[in-house]
Amino acid sequence: MNKWSLLNGLALAYIGDAAYELRIREYLLTTGKIKPNQLHRLATQFVSAKAQSHLIAALVAAEQLNEEEIGFFKRGRNAKSHTSAKNADIQTYRMSTGFEALMGYLYMSEQSDRLEELTHWCIQRIEEDFNVS
Repeated sequence: MNKWSLLNGLALAYIGDAAYELRIREYLLTTGKIKPNQLHRLATQFVSAKAQSHLIAALVAAEQLNEEEIGFFKRGRNAKSHTSAKNADIQTYRMSTGFEALMGYLYMSEQSDRLEELTHWCIQRIEEDFNVS
């Protein structure tokens, strides 16, 4: 058993938030956008609690996740947090925490290809569903 598999959902969400956001920032830079305000506004559309909650629901509905991945999502979603998002209700916040825990699990277990695959799927989904480009 790896040490990362013992991490609680909030610890996985902590690292997953960073891993996912870094990939989003890399993606945005590859699109040729370089103005900091524009980059920040666009990044928020991909990494906000609302966006992440939407994405995890879409991933589950589209049956994109295996049982183990769903388990790590649930570990994050069900974790007891003493904080909440500034601009989200508790259900949205918990779903986004679950999304981040899933990303953290993939990152910590060194499943880079799977992390990239899901990130790419999420980017396409946000661009389609929210008309972001």
